[in-house]
Amino acid sequence: MIGVNKVILVGNVGRTPDVVTFPSDGATPVKKASFPLATTEARRNRDNERVEITEWHNIVCWRGLADVAERILTKGAQIYVEGKLQSRSWEDKDGNKRHVTEVVADNILLLSKRQQEEPRNNPLMDILTPETEPLGDLPF
Repeated sequence: MIGVNKVILVGNVGRTPDVVTFPSDGATPVKKASFPLATTEARRNRDNERVEITEWHNIVCWRGLADVAERILTKGAQIYVEGKLQSRSWEDKDGNKRHVTEVVADNILLLSKRQQEEPRNNPLMDILTPETEPLGDLPF
């Protein structure tokens, strides 16, 4: 029987990715980027009050995708992540058994617009405000 290990998440980056570069024998170094992703779900409780439930996911990117994550992801950015679940266990330096489940990303898509810089001497910014009426029917 063949199994399917596929994860699709849409959420907000919890912090700028941590990037580690591992040396490789004779080849180009391997880069790893990791960051938390928050997904929030809204529900109604028994009293019909709206409550939000946030889940945190550990996201890991390798090689070229790690380069992309390092360059474009910032805290708060909304992204689409596609990948697979991977679990691993180890013993820490105090001898405690540790366990983590991560999403190993195959694809990341930035959904939120990049934070825009201050407008540079744009005269339209002086006249176009939320209170400004539409400029009417333009021929284009």
